[in-house]
Amino acid sequence: MDPTDLARIQFATTSIYHFVFVPVTIGLTFLVAVLHTQWYRSGQEDHKRLTRFFGHLLLINVAVGVVTGLVQEFQFGTNWSAYSRFVGDVFGAPLAMEGLAAFFLESTFLGLWVFGWNVLPRRVHLATIWLVAVGAALSAAFIMAANSWMQHPVGYTTDAQTGRPQLSSIGDLFTNPVFVWGYVHVILASLLTGAVLMLAVSAWQLRRSEHGELFRRSAKLAIVVLLPVSILALGVGSHLGVVEAEYQPMKISAAEAQWETCQPCSFSLFQIGGGRNDETPNQVLEVPHLLSLLATGTWNGQVEGLNALQAADVQQYGNGNYVPNVFVQYWSMRVMAYLGSLMTLIGLWGAWLLYRRKLTESRVFLAVATWAVVAPFLMNTAGWMLTENGRQPWLVQGLMKTADGVSTSVSTTELTISIGVLVAVYVLLGIVYLFLMLRYARRGLELEHAPDEPTGDRRTPAITY
Repeated sequence: MDPTDLARIQFATTSIYHFVFVPVTIGLTFLVAVLHTQWYRSGQEDHKRLTRFFGHLLLINVAVGVVTGLVQEFQFGTNWSAYSRFVGDVFGAPLAMEGLAAFFLESTFLGLWVFGWNVLPRRVHLATIWLVAVGAALSAAFIMAANSWMQHPVGYTTDAQTGRPQLSSIGDLFTNPVFVWGYVHVILASLLTGAVLMLAVSAWQLRRSEHGELFRRSAKLAIVVLLPVSILALGVGSHLGVVEAEYQPMKISAAEAQWETCQPCSFSLFQIGGGRNDETPNQVLEVPHLLSLLATGTWNGQVEGLNALQAADVQQYGNGNYVPNVFVQYWSMRVMAYLGSLMTLIGLWGAWLLYRRKLTESRVFLAVATWAVVAPFLMNTAGWMLTENGRQPWLVQGLMKTADGVSTSVSTTELTISIGVLVAVYVLLGIVYLFLMLRYARRGLELEHAPDEPTGDRRTPAITY
């Protein structure tokens, strides 16, 4: 493989790995803030113990997520220096905002929340965790604004001397339709991920722990969040498809393996074939008109095929292959959509059991909810692959191809070695992360101190609220 392929593999590895932790951080921070608010209002020690319990899981996730995110920042300068030089005047602005504002806000108040137990006034301590949630959401906003500009460049002018884009309107950057709908979709997916994680841990504890009533409260909170969020995520994701079909029609057609223009268009639930160099799938289960709805928002909308789009791009941009990996697009779309629908069904099931007051008695649901924790991670990874693979061969849609953005000074050997080192380190981090998450998720509430006094020398007076 040439340096471009290796650089893509390396950045894909770090991006996908990092994105495992991002939705958990955003979603679980919000849920921990809700638990903390319940404790603040009720004053019940049980709510405090639950808050601290899930707060530990949040801290483990943040610690690993921050480390993996920093690697991506360095890769812009090492592997993708040509890209960074070309788009730095635009791409640098939202990244600077993320680092100086959002990440600073998130990390500062997370530290205050962690070390503020029994020290800060109760109201101030509660405010710190909500500010962490705000910081996490803002961080995602700035990153998504930068990424959405790559999908649909807006708010820029081209420098006459250098030929590089320069940011001309920060407002256009944050009102980019791809950003607006994509950001809402990411926030909803993050809340779904956090809710499923909380539900899975609570379900496991309900099956095996003596603190059943306490974890029934966290399971209830998770279900209350999961059900509406999963439904909204499906609706917003559907509209995001319409938006992307307008600005990146190749991405949507590849997600359906639609080689020929159709009107109206059916959506295939499953097919064999239809990927790269195979335009004749030999088995298709179709839902009439559904692709027209997903891609155009109309019952009989027209969807241009990959062949027609390829011919149009060749005429506009010159010779080349402008069709992304269809196999990846097709199955990423279905993994994301099918697992998202499954989350809605689990939410409905849990809500029904809550209504009938039989949540703790349904061993089948508790077992399913425990193992369902894997689904959001697969769903989020598939959605990220759908977004980023569908842009290929463009690094910035219509402005810069991926092959033109790679660093010319980095050799194949250097990339191969660094990929091997990163994979080894990430595997080790993954093992440590799973060990810590499973250990703390299974330990129950025994290690959560009920009294407000600190542990250690009892002669030291406790600082109480």
